[in-house]
Amino acid sequence: MQIEYEKIAASDRYKLMAQSVVPRPIAWIVTQDDTVLNLAPFSYFTPLSSEPPTLIVSVGHRPDGTPKDTLANLRKTGRCTLCLVSPELLKPMHYSSKALEHNESEAERFQIPMTEVFEGFPPMVEGAPSAFACTLLQEVDLIGSPTRPLILKIRRQYLDDHCIIDARRFRLDCDLLARIGTSYARLGTRIDAPEIPKEPFE
Repeated sequence: MQIEYEKIAASDRYKLMAQSVVPRPIAWIVTQDDTVLNLAPFSYFTPLSSEPPTLIVSVGHRPDGTPKDTLANLRKTGRCTLCLVSPELLKPMHYSSKALEHNESEAERFQIPMTEVFEGFPPMVEGAPSAFACTLLQEVDLIGSPTRPLILKIRRQYLDDHCIIDARRFRLDCDLLARIGTSYARLGTRIDAPEIPKEPFE
């Protein structure tokens, strides 16, 4: 079966991509506009480069065409705190995906505890296993799309001590949630990488 993407609706493309490119990590992004704290999850998200240290996340628009709060706040302040999600945080993370009015905070509406970690950046979700303090490096103009890919530069990272196996070698093991289609998943059995033969393949 072959599917021509130009002949199907964008909503159907989303269904195909979201169920084919799996698992996708979840960026639970905290931004702030004056005193209103915005909290929203995004699963079109991945590391981009280690030099400069960057992540990329795609943020859409509201149905009326106005920017979502995450995008509007990042354009205004240039800063965010990006949290990763443990299984214990599934419910509040999912609840925070609900669209609220601009002057209403998901953290307050759904009683999600926050904690100050990075000076000069929004607070992180309390209990998150890891979080990144990021600045907006570049906004990508994706031609023909209302989606705005944002390149975020990592300034600092928080790690819960339980994630650290070897601090000196930066070896980590965090239990994180991922997105698969419309569902969520956690990593199962890990498979060690096979050793590459020194001799060339015949």
